[in-house]
Amino acid sequence: MNKLNRRRLFLVSGLAAGAVAVPRLAGAGPVPAAVRDPFGLGIASGDPRPDGMVLWTRLATAPLDIGGGMGTRNVPVEWQVATDEAFGTIVASGTETAIPAEGHSVHAEPRGLAPGAEFFYRFRADGFLSPVGRTRTAPAPGSTPAALRFGFASCQHFEEGWYHAHRFMAADAPDLILFLGDYMYEKQSGSANRVRWYVDFDEVDALGEYRLRYAQIRTDPDIRAAHAVAPWLAVFDDHELKNNWWGVSSDAPAARKQASFQAFWENMPLPKAMKPVNSAIPLYRRVSWGTLARFHMMDTRQYRWKQAPAANCAEITRTDRTLTGAAQEQWLLDGFAAGGSRWDFLGQQVFFAQRDTDGGTGTCDVSTDAWDGYRASRQRITQGWVDRQVRNPVVLTGDVHRHWANNLRLNYFDHGSPLVGTELVTTSITSGGDATETAPPTVPNNPHLFYVGNHRGYVRVTATAGQLTADFMKVSSVRERDPARVSLSVRNRFVVLDGQPGVRPA
Repeated sequence: MNKLNRRRLFLVSGLAAGAVAVPRLAGAGPVPAAVRDPFGLGIASGDPRPDGMVLWTRLATAPLDIGGGMGTRNVPVEWQVATDEAFGTIVASGTETAIPAEGHSVHAEPRGLAPGAEFFYRFRADGFLSPVGRTRTAPAPGSTPAALRFGFASCQHFEEGWYHAHRFMAADAPDLILFLGDYMYEKQSGSANRVRWYVDFDEVDALGEYRLRYAQIRTDPDIRAAHAVAPWLAVFDDHELKNNWWGVSSDAPAARKQASFQAFWENMPLPKAMKPVNSAIPLYRRVSWGTLARFHMMDTRQYRWKQAPAANCAEITRTDRTLTGAAQEQWLLDGFAAGGSRWDFLGQQVFFAQRDTDGGTGTCDVSTDAWDGYRASRQRITQGWVDRQVRNPVVLTGDVHRHWANNLRLNYFDHGSPLVGTELVTTSITSGGDATETAPPTVPNNPHLFYVGNHRGYVRVTATAGQLTADFMKVSSVRERDPARVSLSVRNRFVVLDGQPGVRPA
């Protein structure tokens, strides 16, 4: 029996129950015969500009079926943007066509909106109104907002926990949410402590399978709430395609890459210009927040060299190794040179600071999938922001399922060398399940690794002209399903002062 037939049997058996229907709102108009609410996957916004943003939805009357229940028809989808939640003042509207070739996804891009303002949006299709989302435009170029509040997160294996962290992020009502990779996982967990199961038994490798995996994630009401509360900046890491894949010549076939990238674009609030072409997607880009902040959203997968063999110092220390590729590296350096921003955030996926287990110069006892495996690439970028006098470089990282707060140096083996930047690492939303607070053995030999916390959650950041405050948020349990029995706490809080690299206790 092939994969799709097994999945259909699984669905028919009722084991995949749990897709959450979105109530039909008043005033939605007549309902065509035999048509069900198509907005079960929710709505989202992303990539804010001073005059607009991307508004997203994906139509699916049967989210856990191949094709989402929408068939082969093209569906007109109206959208509206208003200054108030009741839509008393509509300031932009239009119509998009959701087509089967794009998974019936919608990527509307309103223009001409006021900068630095809050808006509300909704969609209408097949006589139904979608839920209402909250979004905002970026501040006007040259303006300096008083503060920027954002959360960032990563790594949310659907089977390994409930998405309480997303519910708490939604309650924060931030200006922006960054997701730094591993939104979905290509494989089943394998953990004995799974709290729920993917509907597909096998590793996904085709477009219909990737679409189904994203759809199942979106049946969770907490992640829908986080998508609806603020615009997102999203990038992928490896599990959206295949664990630890690398570069254009990796062992992931081109057809699988194309399917993975297409599904990622279809299911994220990304601009139309980012739609994949063949087996490539233009993922890295920049978003400015007036003069207060600039986000350099990076791609650490498509252009990297293959990971070096473990502890192979000759390969790890090669001066021509690259994690970003030459074009992205130059793009990043050019962004540093542009100046004009108080805080420069590098939104990226893998651990940036050095984590050499024994701290010795000759052992290369490091993770070769992280920047440690690409020392020269890291050095060029770090030296690049030093040479270009970037005022406050802050690297934002996911991937490692722990909270970390790190001080960045040009020479990590010289523990007295100057600090030149800061790295904030978010733990996972669910991946790894509930955990105990144990420090890895790398910490004692790496004093620049200022803090590590082993729990689930996210990072909440407030940036002002004078300082950045980072709250490392801890969710009490991801195995407990009942929201009333799950709490959120600030596990630790650090600040970074303007012009003074490195973290310090708040």
